[in-house]
Amino acid sequence: MDIPFFAWPFLLGITFIIVFFIIISIIWITGLSGIDRVRIRKNFFTVKTFQAIWEVFRESLIHRKMYKRNPVLGYMHMSFAFGWFLLIVVGHIEAAVHYHTLNFPFWKSIFFRYAETNPPVTFIAKAFSAASDFLLIYIFSGVFLALYKRFNSKPFGMKKTTHLKTGDKIALIGLWLIFPTRYVCESITAGIYHNGSFFTQPTGNFLASFLPLQSIELASWWVYSLSLAVFFFALPVSRYMHIPVEILLIFVRKYGVRLKKHVNGYTRIQTFACSRCGVCLDSCQMIKANINNSQSVYFLKQIRGRKLNDEQLFNCLLCGRCQKDCPVGLDLNDLRITQRIESTKTYNSKYDYLKGGISPQADVVYFTGCMTHLTPSIKKAMLNVLDYANINYWFMDKDEASCCGRPLMQAGQYEAAKKLIRNNTEKILSSGAKILLVSCPICYQIFNEDYKLPGVKVMHHSEYLLELVNQGLIPTIKLPVNAVYHDPCTLGRGSHIYEPPRELLKNYLSLIPMKQEKEDALCCGGSLGNIKIEMDERKQIRDDVLDTFKSYNPDQIITACPLCKKTFAMGTDIEIHDLAEVVWKGISRKEHLDKKIRLPI
Repeated sequence: MDIPFFAWPFLLGITFIIVFFIIISIIWITGLSGIDRVRIRKNFFTVKTFQAIWEVFRESLIHRKMYKRNPVLGYMHMSFAFGWFLLIVVGHIEAAVHYHTLNFPFWKSIFFRYAETNPPVTFIAKAFSAASDFLLIYIFSGVFLALYKRFNSKPFGMKKTTHLKTGDKIALIGLWLIFPTRYVCESITAGIYHNGSFFTQPTGNFLASFLPLQSIELASWWVYSLSLAVFFFALPVSRYMHIPVEILLIFVRKYGVRLKKHVNGYTRIQTFACSRCGVCLDSCQMIKANINNSQSVYFLKQIRGRKLNDEQLFNCLLCGRCQKDCPVGLDLNDLRITQRIESTKTYNSKYDYLKGGISPQADVVYFTGCMTHLTPSIKKAMLNVLDYANINYWFMDKDEASCCGRPLMQAGQYEAAKKLIRNNTEKILSSGAKILLVSCPICYQIFNEDYKLPGVKVMHHSEYLLELVNQGLIPTIKLPVNAVYHDPCTLGRGSHIYEPPRELLKNYLSLIPMKQEKEDALCCGGSLGNIKIEMDERKQIRDDVLDTFKSYNPDQIITACPLCKKTFAMGTDIEIHDLAEVVWKGISRKEHLDKKIRLPI
């Protein structure tokens, strides 16, 4: 049978999007580093390909992360993605069974009810027909939910949603028309030839009772084919381009490709894999300060549209709350820092005063970091604990020393940060230390991610203090205090250190569990990553967090970041402490009680 004219819009559309995606994928992959391209070649014929396929099934079809966030939202996405996928698969299997071969014209599986008008008589034929009708109903349930979400998004667990641009609207109209038009044209055909099933056949019979179906049959199939074509042709200029790009992202990520500190093919893949679903909007605390235009979804949208400005680029706390909730798993913080490095002028920074000198030999290098120096009670508590435990340590940044480099990197000054990294690396390695101890989560993250320190274990003081307790080098005592523990963004979501601080604090006080903790912890608002936010806006974010803490009626608020402590302390009368201060207070209290016990009666 010759290809019917109405099938040509669909065939042109599907050919266009396949060719477009292949070309853009080749461009992106060739834009990767040589090492990353080698990773793809080496891992392609390995188990990682099957792992990627399994992840595509879970995330691109089933939408597992969406389900975890909200079952209704997850079902809506799954009914579209998985339902359409099954409809295509069932259609191809039905055609293959009917023609007794896999070598049949592609269009026949898409327009099978038009191509084969004989009523199904065998059990298998009836089963395929019923399955197609069932899948249409399944997809219609998602269409209904999607329409309802446009008017009320709260049942889907979303307070805010993104706005559609022109390309999105065109693609969305095409997408929403595909399944109703298929239902109508298959029902019309069923009304003429009686080749439908439990859903399409009754509709066809009803339409046949008052419409000249043979006169409108061809037109209905034209509308269906044009709906498919509109969607495919609009895909590259719409949010729905994320559908094929997300699949590509899953594969290259599984092969070991990671973001670098410069824009390349992988950066482009991540940028275009954003679905603009708007899940990140509710995660962003800057909305509390009425900052509504620089969230990750808008940041990535502006990159794609080449309209990014400094306000949207730098007005972000880099807290990672949006990254944690992103259903695609985009590295949103790293994408933003990479773009800052790409967009920022490099300044001529010199650190001649840091050169030279001999590093003392020590078992532990203690690097307090800039913010800990500005919060001296933490530094004092840590030094007291180290002396008490008789640790052989070197206080690296006691006097003239350099910053870790992370604030410079967050501001886009990567070359300046690399100079500090080289200087610090040389000094740390020459000390012969096996442990680098830090009190600042920002320092902890960059030492782990951007420094090369072979043979040196980087430890945040929450981990190290817990180790001292477990080794019996410092005493414990339960103080009569009920406290909430605040997970600093960079220590928690950034470095996945959640349990050591809690295990440590349980030795010294009673912890009140909170809903807003661990991955769901709130940012203090004082982030160094945001260089555009106003002080009043920071205060609004901070005060909202403090109100949340106060609802638990704690005696104290404990954190593990000097910046968080300083930020919170300026907004409340509740005692704010770093866990190092809690430990030293416990040691002092224990020593005091022991001395009392040893006094003669």
